[in-house]
Amino acid sequence: MYRLVYLALAALAVVALLLSFFDLVGPDPFPLVATLAVLSAVCVGVDAAAQRVLNLPWRLESSLITAHILLFVLRPTIDLVGLAGIALAAAVASLSKYALAWRGRHIFNPAAVGATVLTLLSLVWPALGASSWWVGTPALAAPVILFGLAVLLRTEKVRVVAVFLVVAVAVAVIRVAAQYQAAGVEIDGLEVFWQVLWSSPFLFLGAFMLSEPLTLPPRRWQQFLVAAVVGVLAGWPIPIGEITLGQERALLIGNLVAFAFAVRTAVRLTLISRGDPTPSVRELTFRVHDRLSFVPGQYLELEVPHRHPDARGTRREFSIASAPADLPLLKVAFKEGSSTKPQSSYKKALAEVGVGGELAITGVWGDFLLPKRAAAPILMVAAGIGVTPFVSQLAQLRRSGDERDIVLVYVASDAAELAYRDDIEASGARVVVFTRDRPADLPAHWQWARGVRLDADGLVQVVPDISSRHAYISGPAGLIAELAPALERARSITTDAFSGY
Repeated sequence: MYRLVYLALAALAVVALLLSFFDLVGPDPFPLVATLAVLSAVCVGVDAAAQRVLNLPWRLESSLITAHILLFVLRPTIDLVGLAGIALAAAVASLSKYALAWRGRHIFNPAAVGATVLTLLSLVWPALGASSWWVGTPALAAPVILFGLAVLLRTEKVRVVAVFLVVAVAVAVIRVAAQYQAAGVEIDGLEVFWQVLWSSPFLFLGAFMLSEPLTLPPRRWQQFLVAAVVGVLAGWPIPIGEITLGQERALLIGNLVAFAFAVRTAVRLTLISRGDPTPSVRELTFRVHDRLSFVPGQYLELEVPHRHPDARGTRREFSIASAPADLPLLKVAFKEGSSTKPQSSYKKALAEVGVGGELAITGVWGDFLLPKRAAAPILMVAAGIGVTPFVSQLAQLRRSGDERDIVLVYVASDAAELAYRDDIEASGARVVVFTRDRPADLPAHWQWARGVRLDADGLVQVVPDISSRHAYISGPAGLIAELAPALERARSITTDAFSGY
């Protein structure tokens, strides 16, 4: 994600530079280049020094992302005093990642912190400059949408940012209409709408700042609420003295709301054992040293610091395979990749972590949660290692004595790849197994779907009452698409697609 966001922002900076030669954006070419050079040098320098002192892995992309966001938020200049203000904002932004943090996780969007501090200082020393959000111009609207969508699709935050945009634009249009009415001026509502949408910084704020996963709460409804709060404050800035609660200050308040929802901590772990549930599945069991709270079905982000990480970075997401009742023990499992494909630097580093090695969880997220109503019949469809969130859910139900009507359709390449058989059997759930060969010693409530093709018709054949069930499917996106026609008959569908680690 760091690499993708950086490349998107760098491409946007190139577009802005080209447009500046034709006076289609506010800044001129030379101030743009000079400002980006100062921002990059300061952000990289401060981050490198802080991470060296704190013995943290250095992420060049993180520094450059902060620099590029500030480029579009602050007012580019070649004035020496103005560049000093630019440098100050960059230093504050980078330092906020470590100073304004809670047990390893920053609370606020760093660029928003830097821009806010510079704006406040400009009230005393105007020559330092302030935030200007010059990115909010019609000429940059299309590039922001294009590059922003690339980021939002990857982070799966399109709907969250859409909520923000709808609220922010609607509130801004109402605000402008109220001002025109108070002045006795006629207003063209459609014209105001397009002007607000294309000429405001809302698109950039949503795509590249609000969408930051590290400052959003874990649950989708919480993310929607934060998006709405930021949208209201950005759309109708509240005046506070000589400044307003607009744009970056609106985002900072949203960050506080998100922080109130989530325990934003880096949870320390110690690896206590490795296991092989199947020939191709590896299991890691950790002991948790800090407070950790999760709901069965959620996933964690595990950081494995290592030298020279590749483009995919040092973090990966894993569904939690153990139940909350198992804490302080925590389990994750993953499928070993093919020997014919090159291994990622992350996979190699994780393989080298020995028993007793210490790692950290950077967060817990997800809405792959069972219905709260105990009487709701459930269909679980798991492909391979996609069974892990269901293992957590079934184990927690068994521990709590919560009996539910559950059917698990378990898909694996062959019988030897059926992981967690004992845990699933202990839950008492009815299981339909799709494998090429017949599994040995199937429990009484397990069924081998011999001769049934795993497609929409086959799923209905083995689960004829699918229309009465809430469907949950965890596995590759291709399988989800294949079964979509049958799953659409269910009362609801919740998916958990993954692409490996």
